[in-house]
Amino acid sequence: MTAYPAPVPPARDPSSITEDAAAPPRRVLGRRPLSALVTTYNEGDRIAGCLDTLRWCDEILVVDSFSSDDTVAIASRFPRVRVLQRRYFGAASQKNWGIDRLRNDWVLILDADERVTPQLRDEIEEVLAAPAPACAFSVPRRTYAWGRPVRFSGWQHDRVVRLFRRDGARYPDRRVHADMETVEPPARLSAPLEHGMIDSLSEYASRVQRYALWGAAQLWRDGRRAGQWQVAVRPVWRFVRTYLLQLGFLEGVRGLTLCALQAYGTFLKYAILWSWRDGAAAGRSPDLPEFDDDPMTWAWPAPQRAARDAAELQIS
Repeated sequence: MTAYPAPVPPARDPSSITEDAAAPPRRVLGRRPLSALVTTYNEGDRIAGCLDTLRWCDEILVVDSFSSDDTVAIASRFPRVRVLQRRYFGAASQKNWGIDRLRNDWVLILDADERVTPQLRDEIEEVLAAPAPACAFSVPRRTYAWGRPVRFSGWQHDRVVRLFRRDGARYPDRRVHADMETVEPPARLSAPLEHGMIDSLSEYASRVQRYALWGAAQLWRDGRRAGQWQVAVRPVWRFVRTYLLQLGFLEGVRGLTLCALQAYGTFLKYAILWSWRDGAAAGRSPDLPEFDDDPMTWAWPAPQRAARDAAELQIS
């Protein structure tokens, strides 16, 4: 499980965020109420640090996938926290399901390995007090791997939509790596989330394998095929892009390891898809992970969906 690193000047130490962000915030009068959503599975060693940085929110909902550790017990001790449990069908499914059960219109989403910095907290407070804020905001993420910030390999440009009005954003129907869709192009916040992505090499390698399987299942479901080009060339291109073009080599062996693991994940995803198609030709069906086929999980409120479709037609 990912642990937050010791201080590495000049970058901010994520382990220090808990104390700062748990302190009383610079509350902006008249701001809109905010609900925070965190999805979990066996996050007992890091859920407290995440929830500490959300104490200033008006509501916190933890959607847990039936953890076998003390995640639920720890989360339940925090004020304003509700814990609901649901079978896991992928991150997008869990988050959409959680969004529909929040009490407030404005939503902030975190993973258990993320932390809200005091600067981001104050920036969000200002947004929520603005007369007419945008309906969604993207947030930069400052990522850490093996105790140090990741400055290259493409992670220096990482930005995710995490603050939004819940009728203005929705995750698409994908098992893994689903980027949030928004009614309008999201505005940009400048203060970062802290993201403790990797501490244990073995844990991260297992995660890469799991995501590769889910990615292959999504491609299968989408009717995609894989041949020699996808299995041989896509992983090589992924490594060249992250290690050379996005300067991963500047981070030494750490950058090499990170880029190689990402390339391996790409290889494994397409190799699995190829093996399933090859097996299907011989009459063997793949053992796919279960998908969430409940249309309510993916449904947008009708007016927002119509506005989004109209915007897409104008762009095309």
